[in-house]
Amino acid sequence: MLPLVLYKRVESLKYSSAVSTFLAVVFVAICSGMAILAVLQGKSQTPRWFPRLDYQTSFFDLFTAVPVVVTAFTFHFNVHPIGFELAKASDMAKAVRIALMLCAVIYFAIGLCGYLLFGDSTQSDILINFDQNAGSAVGSLLNGVVRVSYALHIMLVFPLLNFSLRANIDELLFPKKPTLSNDNKRFVILTLVLLVFSYLAAIAIPDIWYFFQFLGSTTALCLAFVFPGAIVLRDAYEVSTKRDKIIALVMIILAVVTSVIAISTNVYNAFSTKS
Repeated sequence: MLPLVLYKRVESLKYSSAVSTFLAVVFVAICSGMAILAVLQGKSQTPRWFPRLDYQTSFFDLFTAVPVVVTAFTFHFNVHPIGFELAKASDMAKAVRIALMLCAVIYFAIGLCGYLLFGDSTQSDILINFDQNAGSAVGSLLNGVVRVSYALHIMLVFPLLNFSLRANIDELLFPKKPTLSNDNKRFVILTLVLLVFSYLAAIAIPDIWYFFQFLGSTTALCLAFVFPGAIVLRDAYEVSTKRDKIIALVMIILAVVTSVIAISTNVYNAFSTKS
């Protein structure tokens, strides 16, 4: 990932981003093919379209799924860097719509196919499921292709996420310094520190579900709902209508309530499991 994170313009990542999207499509295609084959062979799991509440699961546990969904669709921090480098700034709205539709299709397909294949044994990191014995040489080959393609996809996506992270941290720590792109030394040091930290954090976190649970219910909800709503309510340029402000206020309230319930449920479940 090091060569890709050293680019100073987000435009330079267009080819790697295109390849990562292609790999995601390959991942979906293979999973869909395996799920269809499992259905034809009668080996698929019956999808559960509604949540099952029993003595182990409460209504409030449903809120723990919200951080996962919000994190999946949170990409707001790259709207401005990408928009600034577009030939036509007006194309950004179209790009956002296409991205949302593509993500929705990919996420729905992976979720459905994963459940058809593994049912209730589906892991929070679905790649763990594809590391199991497939029972045939072809199945083992497909499992390997799925894992490699998704690993490469993540590696190619990271530089795009890192781009905005590096820029924001630099503005936070060095607000009076020259632009980061004009200071090679600071640019390289900050890039390496973030890369090493991300790598160590990925090793240290035992399960990606912990990341979704707590960061998804805090930072992701803020990026997706609280901060945009706060900007509308502040209305520095006096362009927000009364309807806009009502919607923004509802967004903030729902985000805060959902975040509190999700965090409280996760903490309660964590301590109850240990006890």
